[in-house]
Amino acid sequence: MSENESPAVTYGNYLRIDDLLDLQKSRSDEHDEILFIVIHQVYELWFKEMLHELDRVMRLLRDGDRGRAQHTLKRILTILKVMVAQVDILETMTPLEFMTFRNRLEAASGFQSDQFRQLEFVMGRKTHGAIERFPEGSRARVALLERWHAPTLWDAFLQYLKREGYAVPESQLNRDVTLPIEPSPEVQDLLVAMYRSDPANIELCERLVDLDEGIQEWRYRHVKMVERTIGTKPGTGGSAGAGYLRTTLGQNAFPDLWAIRAKL
Repeated sequence: MSENESPAVTYGNYLRIDDLLDLQKSRSDEHDEILFIVIHQVYELWFKEMLHELDRVMRLLRDGDRGRAQHTLKRILTILKVMVAQVDILETMTPLEFMTFRNRLEAASGFQSDQFRQLEFVMGRKTHGAIERFPEGSRARVALLERWHAPTLWDAFLQYLKREGYAVPESQLNRDVTLPIEPSPEVQDLLVAMYRSDPANIELCERLVDLDEGIQEWRYRHVKMVERTIGTKPGTGGSAGAGYLRTTLGQNAFPDLWAIRAKL
């Protein structure tokens, strides 16, 4: 091979397997710590992929490409099913097995997952406190600030509806995207009309409901896993543990799509 010739692409160097396998650094000699590390690293990879796919969904909606947007949402929903299933693997670790290395986590906590906070921001649940957990200029803070100022998936959906000819109120199209998504009677009225006369767009709405429900299912399984593992103990990093996590349940990301169920 000449000096200027690149090495042949192999499975190992394309996927950087050596680098990947070097990332699991236990802080103890306890058997179950590797499982804990691998599961959470895999979650972070899935978060990365979901953000990648959600960005695509928003671009497709802005372009009016409903078909490919629905196909991409189906991929995201399938990823969510895998993420929920991974909780089953974590639950093979007993509370005593987790306690053998838990103190080695020190202040490390799931609260520090900026990618999950980015997912929340895309879905419309934005809190400035999530940004302030990360140092000025850090990758995480820069990414969260960008998501903070960017339109949410719901905003992209409303723009899509306008493109489809629906009379979306200007107050909704031009809302402050940093604020929570609030129910809108006007939007609910147009959605009811759509459900009664526009089967193609009903499918898109139902995929968004599936996404909302899927994320809530993952949250629920996560809460139960935490309760099963540490009970009512405080979480690492000073969090309230399962007590706090329970407060995040049952919060619909797209309230109008749920409210219309009683109006159809």
